[in-house]
Amino acid sequence: MMTPAQCQQARLARDRRYDGLFFTAVKTTGIYCRSICPAPSPLEKNVEYFPSAVAAALAGYRPCLRCRPDSAPGSPAWQGKSTTFVRAQRLIDEGALIDSDLVQLAERLGVTDRYLRKLFNDEMGLSPKTYSLYQQCLLAKKLLHESQLPVTDIALASGFNSIRRFNDCFHKHFSLTPSQVRKQLNDVELGRHTENKTQTVTVTLSYRPPYDWESVQAFFASRLIAGLEWLDENSYGRTFGKEYGQGWFTAFHEADKARFRVELCLSDLQCLPRAIANIRRCLDLDADSGLIDSAIEAAMGQVLSQTGLRLPGTWSPFEAGIRAILGQQVSVKAARNLTEKLILMNPDNLPERLFFPEPDAFGDYDLNQLGMPERRRETLRVFGRYVAEQGIEEPDELLALPGIGPWTVDYLKMRGLSDPNIFLVGDLGVKKALQQLQEQRQDKPGMQPFQPELAAPWQSYLTLYLWKTL
Repeated sequence: MMTPAQCQQARLARDRRYDGLFFTAVKTTGIYCRSICPAPSPLEKNVEYFPSAVAAALAGYRPCLRCRPDSAPGSPAWQGKSTTFVRAQRLIDEGALIDSDLVQLAERLGVTDRYLRKLFNDEMGLSPKTYSLYQQCLLAKKLLHESQLPVTDIALASGFNSIRRFNDCFHKHFSLTPSQVRKQLNDVELGRHTENKTQTVTVTLSYRPPYDWESVQAFFASRLIAGLEWLDENSYGRTFGKEYGQGWFTAFHEADKARFRVELCLSDLQCLPRAIANIRRCLDLDADSGLIDSAIEAAMGQVLSQTGLRLPGTWSPFEAGIRAILGQQVSVKAARNLTEKLILMNPDNLPERLFFPEPDAFGDYDLNQLGMPERRRETLRVFGRYVAEQGIEEPDELLALPGIGPWTVDYLKMRGLSDPNIFLVGDLGVKKALQQLQEQRQDKPGMQPFQPELAAPWQSYLTLYLWKTL
């Protein structure tokens, strides 16, 4: 948590780099805001600061309708928190307590439900279920603002099976009913967001600048599979499978507003929380670029030419694993061609949309069509069977499978799970970049040495930066 003096300075400057890191509550109005709220700044004596929106709500404050705290970027999940808490928070954000109860979530995490309650109480001062319900209400508020979905559909998309339960929970957290929020919105503004109300949901996802979109766009472009993915100068989109309510999204970058406008088309509205959370992860919208850039500079021993480095994610750890296996000992272009051949085998493909295969489908594919060694084809089959039967809860257990080594597992963690602290020291591209770096520094004896350990806990970004130098 930032100090009150730091919070005051940031809110008075309305600095977007601090958006979502704290929230400002005004005692005289009973409202809490983002640090970038356009309303006139209140006197400091009337202000109270909170580390999260849910903490402000539990203190009795209601959200501002101008700056909309539901649209603030999230805090980096790994920062100062235990691994178990980080995993639990991520799973709850994806709707884990909508689909199952706390005991089942605790078993999945390998802890007791009592311990999980203690973790949340120590970190956030509330129970896991309270956190989950508040996240559901925040999503509902976002949909009320940004879509034309009927209130009943919004309740369903937010994880409420009862409209009465939805209304009660929403009013408890925000001191407003869903209908009251809708009445205060501008109809023109609503109409501008959603063209096809029966198929498409549009939401905005904010981030904390700077954001190096050019590098993210270039990274996706070099690995793009036409039909599975699409992009242009200002947008990226792709399809996703049944686990997320089969469909697709397109994210349009709005740099002047430090956000992406995301249009989603999915078959099951109940999967919306999970899909939105995964889009945030794939676009790395919750990174704290200031800290990350400083760590990379320390490791490199030089000032970065461009700030706002982000880690582009793959939609699922399974897809990341398959791409890693296909990419073993070959170039990025060759790996992309193999991936495309594999995807074209999927019978679920549509004329203009391709879908990445599901884990249980690999037994039906003729992998002999892939121009690669038989041993690697067998690795694909074994990996597919393993994930179909056991999932990927503990990636390191994959090392026991034939043909899967540390590089493959680390790549899966880095891109499929967005682990921020993976340094791919054995990667061919990293080796080339380090050799190039060493050659460049031979004529500059005064430069600081390369020290990758100084990039922790953001060594994944160091890996990405080294790739970028090639």
